Amino acid sequence: MKGIILAGGTGSRLNPLTEVTNKHLLAVYNKPMIFHPLDTLLRAGIKEIMFITSPDHAGAFLRLLGSGERYDASFSFKIQEGSLGIAHAIGLCKNFAGKDDVAVILGDNIFEDNFSDAVESFEGGAKIFLKEHENPSRFGVAEIVDSKVVGIEEKPKNPKSNFAQTGLYMYDSRVFDVIDSLEYSARGELEVTDINNKYIEWGEMHPEYVDGDWTDAGTFESLHSANVLARRISKKYEDRQHSGIGKEQTEDVIVSKTDKVA
Repeated sequence: MKGIILAGGTGSRLNPLTEVTNKHLLAVYNKPMIFHPLDTLLRAGIKEIMFITSPDHAGAFLRLLGSGERYDASFSFKIQEGSLGIAHAIGLCKNFAGKDDVAVILGDNIFEDNFSDAVESFEGGAKIFLKEHENPSRFGVAEIVDSKVVGIEEKPKNPKSNFAQTGLYMYDSRVFDVIDSLEYSARGELEVTDINNKYIEWGEMHPEYVDGDWTDAGTFESLHSANVLARRISKKYEDRQHSGIGKEQTEDVIVSKTDKVA
């Protein structure tokens, strides 16, 4: 499985912080925001990763992240021209992915969980990762019937459940055929919800539920929550390492080299 980290967009909801920089380069606790979704993929065992970013800040990402060698990984970069949606950004990775499955993560998402089991158990179709949220209307919301996802609504005013669609997705290679068939929404974007509803239509959407804490960092309030969560996760792993717990005992300990360069 290959990884895709989406780090484009204007970050307008975080102005003036994003007036002169990309949102995903802002600090979240002790490292740039982009390192947190990167850690999520590396912990899951994904080492071939493409970053999608905007043209104004592509050079900054390249200087910050490099080739991936210092993380024992391989990085590629692609520019998304304009705010054309998550599905459009995924579609830019068609040649990079080839026939491989892909894990897609939004560049402002921070997860406590380790998803290596989800990667290893993936057998085609699609997976979305759901989390109960007190304000699910900020996100895509899953409608669940008899433990199955039967539909997803994007930012509904009257959500049919409290299960928000987090910013982590897994797809087989057919996702690129789905994207090629999509039409732009009323807001001028290719929507990831339309991708997911197609897999639901096929009966090949497999929901997983996020056990640990999760947040995005797209608003001032969620950015604050992201800093609090990132600090707690960092301290947890530091405490485990200081107590002498071995890697074989805690597979979810962050061992990426990002801490050395943050």
